[in-house]
Amino acid sequence: MSDSAIHLPTRALGSTGLQVSCLGLGTVKFGRNQGVKYPAGFELPDDNQLRTLLDTARSVGINFIDTAPAYGTSEQRLGQLLHHRHDWVICSKTGEEFVNGQSHFDFSAQHTRLSVQRSLKRLRTDFLDVVLVHSDGNDELIIQQTDCFETLQRLKEQGLIRAFGLSGKTCAGGMLALQYSDVVMVTYNPLETKERDVIHTAHALGKGVLIKKAFNSGHGINMSPTAGESPSQNPAADSLAFVLSEPGVSSVIVGTINVQHLKNNAAAVISRV
Repeated sequence: MSDSAIHLPTRALGSTGLQVSCLGLGTVKFGRNQGVKYPAGFELPDDNQLRTLLDTARSVGINFIDTAPAYGTSEQRLGQLLHHRHDWVICSKTGEEFVNGQSHFDFSAQHTRLSVQRSLKRLRTDFLDVVLVHSDGNDELIIQQTDCFETLQRLKEQGLIRAFGLSGKTCAGGMLALQYSDVVMVTYNPLETKERDVIHTAHALGKGVLIKKAFNSGHGINMSPTAGESPSQNPAADSLAFVLSEPGVSSVIVGTINVQHLKNNAAAVISRV
C-alpha cells in the first residue's frame, strides 16, 4: 500500500465533540529514555527526525498526539515543532513528575493548576484538548480523596481544557472515573483484557476511550496459536485490529520514533479495521 493510499479514519471521542484519528501518536520517546519499560534502550531523536515523524503522522491522517510532563522534554519539543495547532488534538497529563530519574506524584489542586498552566506554556497553546490524570495506581483514592478532578473541571469551565479524565491502572478506577469525567485511558491488548468492562461502560455512557499498551509496551503480543492454526505473521496488526474492533474505542495510542513503524501501523489499521 502506497503512502498516498493511507489515510486513517477518525472516531468521536465520546461526547466531547472531538474527532480523533483511530491511531494516535505517543511521545514518551520524544523526550525520555530513562526509567522506561521498553525492552531495548534508544537514543532520543533529533529535531529533524521528529519533524519527519510528525510530517509522516499527518500525511497518514494521524491528528491525535499524546504527551505528558513525565515524558521528559516531550512537551517542550512538541511546542517547538508542532505547527498549525488546530490540525492536532493534543492530550497531556497531570499528576506524575519525572525528575532526576525518578517519578513522584502530586494530585493536589495547586499542583494540578500549575501543571496544566506549565503544559500550555510548553506546548505553546491557549488550550489543551484533553488532560488525563496520570495515576500512580491508587485510582479510586485520587478521584475520591484529592481535588484533582474538581480542579480539572474548573479548568474546563474556564476554557483552558476541553475534556479531562483518567489514565488509570484499575478497573474500579476506570469505572469511577466514568462517573465524573469525559475520557478514560485503559490498557487493552489480546493478552490484557481486564478493563474490557470499562470500555463497554464508557461506550454505553458516551464517554471517550483511549487505549494504551496495545503492543504490551514493546514486549510483544504473540499468542500461542490454537490447534490447527499457524502463528501470526503480523502480531502488531492483529493487536490493532483486536483493539479497534471493540465498540467504544476512540483511538489507540502507539508510541514510536520510527517512521517505517508508523507507516506500517497506519497501513495495518487501514487494511484490517
